[in-house]
Order: sequence, then C-alpha cells, then structure tokens
Amino acid sequence: MDAVTVYHGKISRETGEKLLLATGLDGSYLLRDSESVPGVYCLCVFVHSAFQHYGLAYVDEASRYQGYIYTYRVSQTETGSWSAETAPGVHKRFFRKVKNLISAFQKPDQGIVTPLQYPVEKSSGRGPQAPTGRRDSDICLNAP
Repeated sequence: MDAVTVYHGKISRETGEKLLLATGLDGSYLLRDSESVPGVYCLCVFVHSAFQHYGLAYVDEASRYQGYIYTYRVSQTETGSWSAETAPGVHKRFFRKVKNLISAFQKPDQGIVTPLQYPVEKSSGRGPQAPTGRRDSDICLNAP
C-alpha cells in the first residue's frame, strides 16, 4: 500500500478532511487507514456541491471552501482481492489491485458520489494533480 501515492497511512479523519477541503476541487481524493476498523482503509472524496442527502458539510475557515467529504470503506479479501462499499443497490466489484479499483472509480456512475479526479498525494505534500493518462494508486473505502 505504501507505493500508492494517494495513501496517507495512519492520519486522522480530521486531517484527511482538511487536506481535501484545502483543494476545493470536486473529485479530490485520498486513501487513509481506518481509525475504527483495523486492516481496512478509507477512500475519502471531496464534493463542493451538496446534492445528496448523506455526508457532512464542513467549512474550512483557512481556505474558505465549503463542501462534503464522503468516506468509503475499502478492504482486501482473504484471497487478495480488493473491494469498496458503495451506494446501496450497486453490485459489489472485486479488483486484483488497489490501482485497478481507483481506475474503475475514476469513471462516472460507479456507486460513489463523484468520479475520482484529483489525487491528493502524500509525497512532499503535493496537492491534487490533474488527470494524466495514468491511473492513480489503490484506494480503499471506509464508512465514516
């Protein structure tokens, strides 16, 4: 997991939310360890406009961005496949690599609030990067 550029490791939910809020870009995302479920990861996604009934609104006074952070649980099965908990009624999919999971969720209508667009990378504190033709790192989702 450490090779995944959007994986921030054991940071708090609050720290992850601040990193995402600072971007102000819909579809900014990062991956972190779950604080409540050992061995599970959280895929956290920023959405500026509130168009769904779930999620929490936050205002970051420093950046003056307001939006919602959606958190999805991502875990690995005993056989090594990766999956994410998405919206109810969406067929659960399994991926061989976290990178494949992230690539799938960069497309619309995959059961998450918005496609993953701007990776918030851990290395050197880089902010979101515009999509390049390459697909970013593995993502795991965790409920709030």
